[in-house]
Amino acid sequence: MEDLCSAPPEVLVPSSNQTLEPALGSQITLNCTVRLPSQQHCKLVLLWMKDGHWLGDESSPYVSEDKGWISDNGTETFMSSLLGVNLTSDEDYGVFACWAKNTTATFTLQRSEAAGHVSAVLAALFVLGLLLLMAVIYVKCRLNMLLWYRNRYGELEINDGKLYDAYVSYANSPDDRKFVNFIMKPQLENRHGYKLFLDDKTILPNSEPSADLIMNVSRCRRLIVVLSYAYLEQDWCINNFRDGLLRLLELSQRPIFVAFESQYREIEHLAINLLKQHKNAVTLLLWRAGSMTPSSDFWKELCLALPRKVSYQGIMADPQTQLQEDKDPMLILHSSYLEYSGDPHPEGDLAGVRGSILRGPPPPRMTGSDGPPALAAGIMEEVQLEEGQRSEIDISDLGSRNYGARTDFYCLVTEDDL
Repeated sequence: MEDLCSAPPEVLVPSSNQTLEPALGSQITLNCTVRLPSQQHCKLVLLWMKDGHWLGDESSPYVSEDKGWISDNGTETFMSSLLGVNLTSDEDYGVFACWAKNTTATFTLQRSEAAGHVSAVLAALFVLGLLLLMAVIYVKCRLNMLLWYRNRYGELEINDGKLYDAYVSYANSPDDRKFVNFIMKPQLENRHGYKLFLDDKTILPNSEPSADLIMNVSRCRRLIVVLSYAYLEQDWCINNFRDGLLRLLELSQRPIFVAFESQYREIEHLAINLLKQHKNAVTLLLWRAGSMTPSSDFWKELCLALPRKVSYQGIMADPQTQLQEDKDPMLILHSSYLEYSGDPHPEGDLAGVRGSILRGPPPPRMTGSDGPPALAAGIMEEVQLEEGQRSEIDISDLGSRNYGARTDFYCLVTEDDL
C-alpha cells in the first residue's frame, strides 16, 4: 500500500508548462488537475506557490478551490485545484506552480505589451492614410495620367484619309461664334496642334444629313457639337432630337457635346436626358467658370476624347516623307543641298543649281585689261569650282526613286465617290 501511495500523480492539466500573457487589470483562473490510483487511505493535497513562496496562508490575496472525484469504475482518483488571480499590478505577474507530492506544474504569467495594439493601430492608420493619399492623387492627377498613357500607348489615327481632327458644329449666334473662334479654335489648334473644321450651319436640315454634311464629317475624325441655348433652338433639336442623335451616332465615332454649366442647370430640354441615357456612346463636357485656363480639366477631357496627336521634329522630314522613310533631299525640309539665296529660275528650278548639274560651265566674262592668260586662269578656276560643287550632290539614284508611293496621301476622293 505504501508503494501505491508514494507513486507520483499524473498531471492532466496543464499538459506542459504554460506561459500566459494576460492584460493588466484582467482576471485569470489557473487549473491544475492530476490523476492517481484510487486508494482510500492515500491522501493527496494540491498546493500553490508563486515565485517560490507558498500561497497557503490566510493573508494571501489568491484564493484556490479544490475538489476531487473518483472514476466510474472506481480505480482512479482525480484532484483539481482552481486558483483565481486578479492582475491589478505588475507584482501579480510571475511563476505560479501547482505542487502535488513530488510533481509540479507551472504557469508563467507575463504582462502583454500594450505596444502590440499601438503598432497595429499605427499600421492601420498608415494603410488608411496611404489609401487616402492614393485616392487624392488619383482624383487630382487622373486626367494627366490618362493623357500620358494615351499619348504614349494610344492608337494612332493616321493614314486614314482624314483631313481634319474634328468637325465643330455650332449655332450662328454671337456668343457661340466668340466661344468657337476665340477660345476653342486657338486652344486646340495653336496649343495642341489639332486641325478643326468649323460649321455654323444647321447640321441636320429636315432632320436628315445633307450630302455636304456627310462628306465633311467623313473628312473629320471626331464631331464636336456646342450645345447652347441657340443651338437647341434649331428645328431638328426642337422637333426630333432623338432621331437626330441617332443620325449623328451613325456619322461619327462617339460625338462630343459641349454644354455651358450656366445654361446646363436651367435647360429643360429632352436633349440633356437623351445624352445622359447614351453616356456610353457620347461624350458630354461642361464648360465651367474655371475652364478658361489652359490647364483646366475641360481641355484635358476634350483632348482625351480627340485623337492622339503625333509631334514631328521640324529638322526632320515632313510626316509624309518620314513615315515613308524617304531620304530624298528634294522632299526634306530645310535641306542643306538646296541652300541658295538667289532668284528662282523662270522654269521653276533654282538659278545655278540646274546649271551646275545639267549644263556646262557658264561663258567666260571678259575683263577689259586682262589678257588671255588671266582669262584662261579665271575659266579654269570657275570650272574647278563648278566641278567641286557638282561632286557634292549625288544624283545617281534619281531614276530609281519611287515617288508613286506617296500618292495615297492625296487620293482622298476616288472617281467612284464622284
